[in-house]
Amino acid sequence: MEKKSKLLTIGQFAALHGINKKTLMWYDEAGLFKPTCINSENGYRYYSYYQSSVLETILLLRELNVSIEEIRAFMENRSAAGMEQLLREKIEDLDRDMEHLKAVRKTLSNQRQNMLTLMTMDLSEISVVEKCERSLVTVGINGDTSFDRQVEMITAQTRKYRLRRLHDASYGTMISVENLYAGQFEDYSALFIEIPFPIRKTGLHIQPGGQYLRAFYTGPWEGMTRFYEKTLDYARKNHIELTGFSYESIINESVIDRVEDAIIQIEIPIKSRTA
Repeated sequence: MEKKSKLLTIGQFAALHGINKKTLMWYDEAGLFKPTCINSENGYRYYSYYQSSVLETILLLRELNVSIEEIRAFMENRSAAGMEQLLREKIEDLDRDMEHLKAVRKTLSNQRQNMLTLMTMDLSEISVVEKCERSLVTVGINGDTSFDRQVEMITAQTRKYRLRRLHDASYGTMISVENLYAGQFEDYSALFIEIPFPIRKTGLHIQPGGQYLRAFYTGPWEGMTRFYEKTLDYARKNHIELTGFSYESIINESVIDRVEDAIIQIEIPIKSRTA
């Protein structure tokens, strides 16, 4: 710019910084950013090019959702240390927001995949699929664990792992393969929540990656026993040995009104396959 000492009109200064001149007027009225001078005759505001760095600092902080009060306090006592602290805090906020957005994206992708499964797959078919490892938070239960107690424990876990809502993650129930082979089809071991963001903490249940036997069930609860018998029979006929836990989750929960219409996806790790 040829003459940096030349004063700019409010329109020129606003255009230079890609904002509306009403924003500059509002900053002036709020005592946050004032023009270099105001024409006493017509009230026109004029700005110096050298005010640009100050305005850009304010615009950056506003973009980071720093309040006007916080910015005003900072501008009244600007320093490198104050700026570093303010930016460090906002970077931490951004990191948390980005992790949340990644978690939301993963949850949406899982739900979209469930919808594609509903639309394209033969849900009466038992199949073998490949799955990646995932980390689960588990809450131990047994036949004596009341529903209210289950809700209480799940709520505590969502708070512990800073999930904003339960639907920020996938969740379901687990029953050991040992119990399935013993015919104890109602003897559940745990409730699980999948943490949709990277985390390494002791006490997590690692659902292994690898091949899984997958089946889908819909119908009355009492029909689950017969369904598991059918699934185990399929495994025996196809020389498939199961291991670990059966992981159950409802894949159509977001598009149904009645629990009777739930489609339960069942996935069980395969230990080995023999000819």
